[in-house]
Formats: sequence, C-alpha cells, structure tokens
Amino acid sequence: MDTREILENFKKGELSLEETEAFFKRAPYEEVGNYAKLDTHRKIRSGFPEVVFCSGKPDEFLSRIYQSLYDADGEVFGTRATKEQYELIAGLIPEIEYDPVSRILKYEKPGKERKGLIVVCSAGTADIPVAEEAARTAEYFGARVERIYDAGVAGIHRLLAHTGELQRANCVIAVAGMEGALASVIGGLVDKPVIAVPTSVGYGASMHGLSALLTMINSCANGVAVVNIDNGYGAGYIAAQINRMGIREDKN
Repeated sequence: MDTREILENFKKGELSLEETEAFFKRAPYEEVGNYAKLDTHRKIRSGFPEVVFCSGKPDEFLSRIYQSLYDADGEVFGTRATKEQYELIAGLIPEIEYDPVSRILKYEKPGKERKGLIVVCSAGTADIPVAEEAARTAEYFGARVERIYDAGVAGIHRLLAHTGELQRANCVIAVAGMEGALASVIGGLVDKPVIAVPTSVGYGASMHGLSALLTMINSCANGVAVVNIDNGYGAGYIAAQINRMGIREDKN
C-alpha cells in the first residue's frame, strides 16, 4: 500500500494506530539476502513502484525478489522474463500472469483504473514485442493505451487512417526498426510528446538497431525524444509520467 492508502485505511478504522506507525517507521528499502536491496519507498517518492528486470537473475534471487515485492505492495511487475521463470514464479504466486510476446511477468490488483490516453505505434509486426513491452508497462502504471500496429512508412496510409487517435493522445510511443522513420512522421502530425523506440529489427546495415537509433536522434520533427534500442519499458514508463501530467492538467 502507498501512503494515501495507509492513511485512508487508518481513517476508516481498518488499520490500528500501531500498524500505521509501523508503516512510517519502516526502512526505505528491504534487504533481500546479500544480493538485493528492494526500494520499497520508490512508489512514495515517484508514484510508481520498483519493477524487476528478470533476465539473467538466478532462480533463487528472482523467487525471493518477486515474493518480497508482492508481499510489500500486493502487486509485482517484471520485464524480459522467460517461460521457465514464469513457471518458477507461478509456484509461489499462482495468479501471476505472463505474456510471451512482451515477456512481461506481472500481477496487478483487480479493477485498476486506467486514465488518460497513450497511443503505441509499431512500424512493423516484428516490432510488436518491444511495442507490447511499452504498452503493458504504461497500462500497469495506470494509463489507458491504444495500439496501432504494422503502420510503418512503407504504407503511410495505414498510419494516416489513425490521425485522430494520435492527436487525442497525451503521448505517442513510436516503435520502429529498419531505418526508424516512423517517429519523425508522427512527430509532424501531433502536438504532444513522441517517444521514439528504435528496435534491433532489420538487415545487416541496420546494425542491430543502431541505424534506427541514429535516424530518431537526428529527427527533424519537433517534440521527439529517444530511448535506448529495444527499451520498450523505458518508453512506457516515461509515457505514463507524461500521461499523468496530462490527466492533472485536464482536472485543472
């Protein structure tokens, strides 16, 4: 639970004074063995909890980290997980969900409200795994997400058919490999930030995403920012922050 939930539960009598006091006296991180220091106060500081980068973590480490985060907040979110890691964690948290496309391994509280609007676009079908990592990250952090996939510049009419959706969004995520031109096109269509995600999709001269990265960094369109190659999570997180600001602006 976050600070507001704790205070509201205390106000309603669902938590005792001692339990509430214990929450605020708690250390700002939890030591897990000698290999992890879980930032349990990150949600209080930034509004979003710590997540898990699953790739490369030994089974014992991953199991204890997932269990600790789940116990602390009732939710847990991880990226770049394998099917074997899903099966491991499902033995501890049976309700855990795994998406083999985005490789996200998560459990979130039922009935979570999603607000605002982020649009996630992919240039090609091969870019969808990275796009889905971005979309599911933003959804986990409370954003409403619409997807426009396989709408790259080789058939620009496919993208232009969705101009209205793009222009309604608080933020657009453009995911593209090959030459990475999609972000520049979208940047010229909207008045909101565009987060460009280069992917490692492409033939030899794409240099595992470096060509798309350089194109996006050198975009002549205004309002385009770029994250690292294949970093769907980073794009989804930043988009969720921008979307949250858009929601606050609407309220004012």
